[in-house]
Amino acid sequence: MLEKSFGLLFYLKQSKNQKKGPMYIYLKITVDGKSVEVSSKRKWEPTKWNSSAARAMGTKEDAKELNN
Repeated sequence: MLEKSFGLLFYLKQSKNQKKGPMYIYLKITVDGKSVEVSSKRKWEPTKWNSSAARAMGTKEDAKELNN
């Protein structure tokens, strides 16, 4: 029987010409070992990002909206 795998990962990615400030949020979709990266076209501050949970930190409306 063949094994099927599926994974989602949200992460921040810095643009090449940007040094500081908000970074773009990307989604990495992996299906059976093949992955594709997609931009969400939204930005978020790296200091307010929990990379281990792949979510925005905070209880304000903007963080809740982003996580939903």
